[in-house]
Amino acid sequence: MAEGNLSAVLHAKNDLRLEQRPIPTPGDNEVLLRMGKVGICGSDVHYLTKGAIGDFVVKAPMVLGHEAAGTVVKCGQNVKNLKPGDRVAIEPGVPCRMCEFCKGGQYNLCPDIFFCSTPPDDGNLCQFYKHAADFCFKLPDHVTLEEGAFCEPLSVGVHACRRAGVKLGSVVLICGAGPIGLVSMLVAKAMGASKICITDIAENRLNIAKQMGAHHTLLVDSSNAEELASRVHAVMGKEPTITIECSGAESSIRLGILATKSGGMLVLVGLGPPEIKMPIVNAAVREVDIRGIFRYANCYPVALEMISSGKVDVKPLITHRFALEETIQAFETARTGAGGAIKVIISCE
Repeated sequence: MAEGNLSAVLHAKNDLRLEQRPIPTPGDNEVLLRMGKVGICGSDVHYLTKGAIGDFVVKAPMVLGHEAAGTVVKCGQNVKNLKPGDRVAIEPGVPCRMCEFCKGGQYNLCPDIFFCSTPPDDGNLCQFYKHAADFCFKLPDHVTLEEGAFCEPLSVGVHACRRAGVKLGSVVLICGAGPIGLVSMLVAKAMGASKICITDIAENRLNIAKQMGAHHTLLVDSSNAEELASRVHAVMGKEPTITIECSGAESSIRLGILATKSGGMLVLVGLGPPEIKMPIVNAAVREVDIRGIFRYANCYPVALEMISSGKVDVKPLITHRFALEETIQAFETARTGAGGAIKVIISCE
């Protein structure tokens, strides 16, 4: 095994360095992974450019990366589900398994969860990384490491659609055609939504959404939420029963409330300002339910099955590829959206 462990380490705001770190030793219930592919998430970019997300502040050097897949090179003595050579998708959040949230199946709400690339926890944008074996999911032979890495954002879409109650015949509005909006669209379609409209401020993203199966698209060229809601209804021919808001923008949340059919559901996925103004009385008197989501729980097996079975094709979302040594350039591409970037993947091999 190589002696080095080249890692992408964020030291402070706008201070990302490539440096050698020790190769970790897996514990009894862990595996050591030779990292393969790691996608850049909006949160990674946010930590780089802002140094924090809400209460999570980068106070010490932290390895970035949490959308990942790799190959097992060594197993702890208690590991039975994996063996060296297995390729796996890595679910980045490992909970305590002991608290009421973990025991109730909502382990994403565990207050003591370890989550890759969330201060102070190191991520896996590196050559070698150790992880809990039961949060690694073996990839079928025909599923690539890139697709395995995509299980992470796809799981957000699965959790959002589950929280929204998407089912056969659902009429769905998705606000925001970034990576999470697009995977939410793919999941909603796979779960049986009969009509999907997706909005965005960028025409190129709407074109990709159309190519990937959106029934309708709407370019957001106004801040007038009432007018945009009327346009959504006109484009779709009816009011959406479910809205999945993926941008976090105040104007988009307003649109989500106003556009959703009375008695419907709005799920907030995107994270924007900590406080916003929204037409809450409108939602209350029309019984529009508003739900939040935080990451996901028990979604990785479903996400992997969706990819493995061909029900969802994430490959068109991968627009740019870089080597680990090109990490700085990769992050700049993801930050600026240069070249129509949707999902940027870094190869650690």
